[in-house]
Amino acid sequence: MLLELAEWRRYTAEMYAAVRKSSARDVESAWQDLLRKRSEMFRTHAQSPLPDERKGSFEALRYFPYNPAWRFHAEAVPIENEKAVRAFAIDLPEGRAGLRPFAHVRFSPPSRSKDPLQLTLYWIEGYGGGLFLPFKDRTNGIETYGGGRYLYDTIKGADLGADSDGILLDFNFAYNPSCAYRPQWTCPLAPAENMLPLRIDAGELAFEE
Repeated sequence: MLLELAEWRRYTAEMYAAVRKSSARDVESAWQDLLRKRSEMFRTHAQSPLPDERKGSFEALRYFPYNPAWRFHAEAVPIENEKAVRAFAIDLPEGRAGLRPFAHVRFSPPSRSKDPLQLTLYWIEGYGGGLFLPFKDRTNGIETYGGGRYLYDTIKGADLGADSDGILLDFNFAYNPSCAYRPQWTCPLAPAENMLPLRIDAGELAFEE
């Protein structure tokens, strides 16, 4: 199982590497290519979160149409008092890992003209570490999965790009945690501070049973 998991993570990392390489030229085409490859992985790979009985009839993951207004470079502001923001832990095949809040990602969405919004960005503690960015919005439980979606999980290869000044946010690439497809999976969900007070009509839609 762990070799299959390693392969799944490698394939995911390769898909996102291709997006980072080609998106400067045509981000929507890069997004469409990732959706095709990700759907194929869900249909055929042993580590797919889909129930086995659903793979034969599964065609493709469902997403909102691509909207370039939901893509921007966001400022990352270090959290001076990390204890003021809740840390939590996740279960991985390798064991439990802590999620430490270390920065606030600030951005001004296209549908909001007043104060910018922010999300808490987490660092996955342990060997190698990684970025983790979950969020919730007002589409949850309606068009999208009720528990929220992910933008970054670099330990699994989901990485759109970050630098010393900030991080690339493209909500068109927002995706569901594995528990959205099968309740037997255990997934960390977005904490209260990452609940956005608006609709984000971009990214993956809820899985249809």
